[in-house]
Amino acid sequence: MKHQPPNSIDNHLTVNRRHFFKSSAAGIGAMALSQLLDNSASANTGLHFTPTAKRVIYLFQSGGPAQHDLFDYKPLLNKMHGQDLPPEVRGEQRLTGMSAHQTAFPLAGSKFKFAQHGNSGAWLSELLPHHREIVDDVCFIRSMHTEAINHDPAITMFQTGSQIAGRPSLGAWLSYGLGSENQNLPSFIVLASAGQGGQPLYARLWGSGFLDSKYQGVRFRAGKDPVLYLSNPDGVCHSRRRAQLDKLNELNRHQYEKELDPEIESRIAQYEMAFRMQTSVPEVTDLSNEPESTFKLYGEEAKKPGTFAANCLLARRLAERDVRFIQLYHQGWDQHSNLPKSIVGQAKETDQASAALVKDLKQRGLLEDTLVIWGGEFGRTAYSQGVLTADNYGRDHHPRCFTTWMAGGGVKPGITYGDTDEFGYNIVANGVHVHDFNATILSLMGIDHERLTYKYQGRRFRLTDVHGNVVDDILA
Repeated sequence: MKHQPPNSIDNHLTVNRRHFFKSSAAGIGAMALSQLLDNSASANTGLHFTPTAKRVIYLFQSGGPAQHDLFDYKPLLNKMHGQDLPPEVRGEQRLTGMSAHQTAFPLAGSKFKFAQHGNSGAWLSELLPHHREIVDDVCFIRSMHTEAINHDPAITMFQTGSQIAGRPSLGAWLSYGLGSENQNLPSFIVLASAGQGGQPLYARLWGSGFLDSKYQGVRFRAGKDPVLYLSNPDGVCHSRRRAQLDKLNELNRHQYEKELDPEIESRIAQYEMAFRMQTSVPEVTDLSNEPESTFKLYGEEAKKPGTFAANCLLARRLAERDVRFIQLYHQGWDQHSNLPKSIVGQAKETDQASAALVKDLKQRGLLEDTLVIWGGEFGRTAYSQGVLTADNYGRDHHPRCFTTWMAGGGVKPGITYGDTDEFGYNIVANGVHVHDFNATILSLMGIDHERLTYKYQGRRFRLTDVHGNVVDDILA
């Protein structure tokens, strides 16, 4: 798993190699091509130990959901509403440029009511009525933290393990380490809610970085053509496309034998995958065969392609077909002002479908080996950014502590892990860093995060950089 072709080859050695490959009866190009086109190629060749999860569905809430208004109940904030955050609580911690020059940091109690639910007694805001039905299947992590304080580096950190762009994404690492269990669909698929405003999403968030391009995520879009340029143009039939690809593969094979560029192998494999996807993608994205009970579970929005609800339903269909990593993005959680009004809409768009996905997977027997993740790139501050009024407030970015949740795939159900202080500003027990979180995800998938590496520019890189510990306490 750690082996890969060298980044450069001496010209003299290249010439000798070319002569060797041309004189070889089999030829490495032909062998590589036959392996790439062999639909029976086994997956899971990179396992370090027995996995509890076979696949991941990651519901990423871009913008930073306000934990104080959703998951982390802090009655002291309501009692001290409008009073200044004690300086000793904030200490010397870094602030964003948006609130660093405030002369006061008035505490903002949540406008929304909280109550405990389920046998686990998990605290939830009234904004999440459907989450009440899954709390005993979920592990809430209240003590997530990161160093990144602004959106782009923070989301890049979660998705790639580094604040600096250019590293492989989590889905790409899993595709590289474990391969695919479905030869007719990509092992890594991305779904983003359509028509959402908010912080921008970049293709590099699901990119392969310095790994081979075949490991990058493939984005499915709403509408008639979920994957761009996948359909045949008018006048080109299936058999003609097959004949064209056969000729193109011959040219690519000839080029590979001359240049030994591994990206040529990837190009061949991607053309073949695209050809198979011409049949598999229309089938998996067609929701017309879903019963009305499914849309009752996920909500009427699930009938509208590109909504978060429709994407959650599609994620379940992809999981049924053993897609390895399914990444959903939902934007709009960046609520620096007018939070009480705007968060209502965000919660309504995501609450029912998120809970429905967990319930749907569970009733189909898929939750036990499917890891579902819900969370954003950081949390929000206990104090109000800008002016605080009786019924309005905003919250700035807060990387020091925030909440995310996991369900299925070998995670302990019905627990809340970690704790924050009475202001919800600092962690007081069982902190979970981004690297710890990613190490735990890899562990559930059967991978030792310290052993999944790739040598690039003289250094062995990994998703967790040189950090990270598996959070054993949340494993079932």
